[in-house]
Amino acid sequence: MPGEPEWPVREVAVEYDPGWFVGGYDRVEQPDGSQKRYYWAELPPATVVIAVADDTVLFVEQYRPTVRTTQLELPAGIVEPGESYTAAGGRELAEETGFEPSGTTLLQEVWCSTGLLRHRRGYVFAEGLEPVDVDHDSNEFLVPRALPVEEALERAREPPTNDATVEGLLLADHEGLL
Repeated sequence: MPGEPEWPVREVAVEYDPGWFVGGYDRVEQPDGSQKRYYWAELPPATVVIAVADDTVLFVEQYRPTVRTTQLELPAGIVEPGESYTAAGGRELAEETGFEPSGTTLLQEVWCSTGLLRHRRGYVFAEGLEPVDVDHDSNEFLVPRALPVEEALERAREPPTNDATVEGLLLADHEGLL
Protein backbone atom coordinates (compact mmCIF):
# COMPACT_ATOMS: atom_id res chain seq x y z
CA MET A 1 0.00 0.00 0.00
CA PRO A 2 1.07 3.63 0.20
CA GLY A 3 4.52 4.47 1.54
CA GLU A 4 5.36 6.50 4.61
CA PRO A 5 3.92 10.02 4.30
CA GLU A 6 6.30 12.94 3.84
CA TRP A 7 3.52 15.33 4.89
CA PRO A 8 1.81 14.74 8.25
CA VAL A 9 -1.53 12.92 7.94
CA ARG A 10 -3.91 14.44 10.51
CA GLU A 11 -6.96 12.30 9.73
CA VAL A 12 -7.86 9.23 7.69
CA ALA A 13 -11.53 8.75 6.85
CA VAL A 14 -13.10 5.81 5.05
CA GLU A 15 -16.39 6.94 3.52
CA TYR A 16 -17.24 3.98 1.28
CA ASP A 17 -16.40 0.27 1.44
CA PRO A 18 -18.57 -2.05 -0.68
CA GLY A 19 -16.04 -4.87 -0.29
CA TRP A 20 -14.16 -4.66 -3.57
CA PHE A 21 -12.67 -1.16 -3.15
CA VAL A 22 -12.40 1.45 -0.41
CA GLY A 23 -12.96 5.19 -0.81
CA GLY A 24 -12.13 8.00 1.55
CA TYR A 25 -9.72 10.82 2.25
CA ASP A 26 -6.62 11.77 4.19
CA ARG A 27 -6.54 15.22 5.80
CA VAL A 28 -2.93 16.23 5.23
CA GLU A 29 -0.79 19.08 6.52
CA GLN A 30 0.87 20.68 3.51
CA PRO A 31 4.38 22.23 3.55
CA ASP A 32 2.96 25.74 4.14
CA GLY A 33 1.11 24.54 7.27
CA SER A 34 -2.35 24.54 5.69
CA GLN A 35 -4.46 21.38 5.69
CA LYS A 36 -6.36 19.81 2.84
CA ARG A 37 -8.43 16.68 2.25
CA TYR A 38 -6.96 14.41 -0.43
CA TYR A 39 -9.63 11.99 -1.62
CA TRP A 40 -8.68 8.50 -2.76
CA ALA A 41 -10.08 5.19 -3.92
CA GLU A 42 -8.11 2.07 -3.04
CA LEU A 43 -8.39 -0.98 -5.29
CA PRO A 44 -6.64 -4.34 -5.21
CA PRO A 45 -3.67 -4.81 -7.57
CA ALA A 46 -4.43 -5.77 -11.16
CA THR A 47 -2.58 -7.57 -13.91
CA VAL A 48 -2.59 -6.65 -17.61
CA VAL A 49 -1.46 -9.31 -20.09
CA ILE A 50 0.36 -8.81 -23.36
CA ALA A 51 0.02 -12.25 -25.00
CA VAL A 52 1.75 -12.96 -28.30
CA ALA A 53 1.43 -16.09 -30.42
CA ASP A 54 2.01 -16.71 -34.12
CA ASP A 55 2.74 -13.01 -34.74
CA THR A 56 -0.59 -11.95 -33.21
CA VAL A 57 -1.52 -10.16 -30.00
CA LEU A 58 -4.56 -11.31 -28.04
CA PHE A 59 -7.17 -8.75 -27.04
CA VAL A 60 -10.68 -8.80 -25.64
CA GLU A 61 -13.48 -6.60 -26.88
CA GLN A 62 -15.90 -5.53 -24.18
CA TYR A 63 -18.42 -2.91 -23.29
CA ARG A 64 -17.38 -0.67 -20.38
CA PRO A 65 -20.47 0.80 -18.68
CA THR A 66 -18.34 3.36 -16.80
CA VAL A 67 -17.35 5.09 -20.05
CA ARG A 68 -20.34 3.82 -22.07
CA THR A 69 -18.32 2.41 -24.93
CA THR A 70 -16.98 -0.87 -26.29
CA GLN A 71 -13.22 -1.08 -26.25
CA LEU A 72 -10.52 -3.35 -27.60
CA GLU A 73 -8.37 -4.11 -24.56
CA LEU A 74 -5.58 -6.33 -23.37
CA PRO A 75 -6.82 -9.12 -21.08
CA ALA A 76 -6.67 -7.99 -17.45
CA GLY A 77 -8.01 -8.63 -14.00
CA ILE A 78 -7.58 -8.47 -10.25
CA VAL A 79 -4.66 -10.18 -8.53
CA GLU A 80 -6.08 -12.48 -5.84
CA PRO A 81 -4.56 -12.37 -2.31
CA GLY A 82 -1.29 -14.32 -2.27
CA GLU A 83 -1.13 -14.45 -6.08
CA SER A 84 1.70 -12.92 -8.13
CA TYR A 85 1.15 -10.66 -11.13
CA THR A 86 2.44 -13.42 -13.40
CA ALA A 87 0.19 -16.14 -11.94
CA ALA A 88 -2.81 -13.80 -12.11
CA GLY A 89 -1.87 -12.91 -15.68
CA GLY A 90 -1.85 -16.55 -16.74
CA ARG A 91 -5.16 -17.19 -15.00
CA GLU A 92 -6.87 -14.10 -16.46
CA LEU A 93 -5.58 -14.84 -19.95
CA ALA A 94 -7.01 -18.37 -19.85
CA GLU A 95 -10.34 -17.20 -18.37
CA GLU A 96 -10.83 -14.37 -20.88
CA THR A 97 -9.32 -15.68 -24.11
CA GLY A 98 -9.16 -19.46 -23.83
CA PHE A 99 -5.35 -19.56 -24.07
CA GLU A 100 -3.01 -20.62 -21.27
CA PRO A 101 0.62 -19.47 -21.42
CA SER A 102 3.61 -21.74 -20.86
CA GLY A 103 5.56 -18.73 -19.62
CA THR A 104 4.86 -15.29 -18.13
CA THR A 105 7.24 -12.46 -17.33
CA LEU A 106 6.57 -9.31 -15.29
CA LEU A 107 7.58 -6.35 -17.45
CA GLN A 108 6.80 -3.62 -14.92
CA GLU A 109 4.72 -2.70 -11.88
CA VAL A 110 3.27 0.83 -11.74
CA TRP A 111 1.04 2.98 -9.54
CA CYS A 112 -2.03 4.13 -11.52
CA SER A 113 -3.73 7.54 -11.56
CA THR A 114 -1.87 8.65 -8.45
CA GLY A 115 -3.88 11.86 -8.11
CA LEU A 116 -6.89 9.77 -7.04
CA LEU A 117 -6.15 6.05 -6.90
CA ARG A 118 -4.23 3.75 -4.60
CA HIS A 119 -3.91 1.05 -7.20
CA ARG A 120 -0.97 -0.91 -8.58
CA ARG A 121 -0.88 -2.62 -11.93
CA GLY A 122 1.56 -5.24 -13.17
CA TYR A 123 2.18 -5.64 -16.89
CA VAL A 124 2.82 -9.28 -17.79
CA PHE A 125 4.14 -10.72 -21.05
CA ALA A 126 2.75 -14.17 -21.90
CA GLU A 127 4.00 -16.64 -24.50
CA GLY A 128 3.73 -20.30 -25.45
CA LEU A 129 -0.06 -20.20 -25.68
CA GLU A 130 -2.13 -23.39 -25.63
CA PRO A 131 -5.93 -23.54 -26.07
CA VAL A 132 -8.05 -24.20 -22.95
CA ASP A 133 -11.72 -23.75 -22.07
CA VAL A 134 -12.86 -20.15 -21.62
CA ASP A 135 -14.21 -19.46 -18.12
CA HIS A 136 -15.51 -15.87 -18.00
CA ASP A 137 -16.49 -14.34 -14.66
CA SER A 138 -20.23 -13.71 -14.26
CA ASN A 139 -19.82 -10.01 -15.07
CA GLU A 140 -17.61 -10.51 -18.13
CA PHE A 141 -19.32 -10.19 -21.48
CA LEU A 142 -16.35 -10.07 -23.79
CA VAL A 143 -15.15 -11.43 -27.10
CA PRO A 144 -11.54 -12.54 -27.64
CA ARG A 145 -9.83 -10.96 -30.64
CA ALA A 146 -6.39 -11.39 -32.21
CA LEU A 147 -4.55 -8.79 -34.27
CA PRO A 148 -1.31 -9.07 -36.19
CA VAL A 149 1.59 -7.71 -34.12
CA GLU A 150 2.33 -5.01 -36.71
CA GLU A 151 -1.24 -3.66 -36.34
CA ALA A 152 -1.70 -4.09 -32.58
CA LEU A 153 -0.15 -0.88 -31.27
CA GLU A 154 -1.62 1.31 -33.99
CA ARG A 155 -5.11 -0.16 -33.49
CA ALA A 156 -4.86 0.08 -29.69
CA ARG A 157 -4.12 3.81 -29.94
CA GLU A 158 -7.31 4.46 -31.92
CA PRO A 159 -10.22 5.85 -29.88
CA PRO A 160 -11.85 4.53 -27.85
CA THR A 161 -8.87 3.15 -25.93
CA ASN A 162 -7.55 3.00 -22.39
CA ASP A 163 -4.32 3.52 -20.51
CA ALA A 164 -3.65 -0.13 -19.62
CA THR A 165 -3.81 -1.30 -23.23
CA VAL A 166 -1.61 1.47 -24.63
CA GLU A 167 0.90 1.25 -21.76
CA GLY A 168 1.14 -2.54 -21.98
CA LEU A 169 1.81 -2.54 -25.69
CA LEU A 170 4.32 0.30 -25.42
CA LEU A 171 6.21 -1.57 -22.68
CA ALA A 172 6.27 -4.80 -24.71
CA ASP A 173 7.37 -2.91 -27.80
CA HIS A 174 10.12 -1.13 -25.84
CA GLU A 175 11.37 -4.52 -24.60
CA GLY A 176 11.49 -5.81 -28.19
CA LEU A 177 8.69 -8.31 -27.60
CA LEU A 178 6.39 -7.14 -30.39
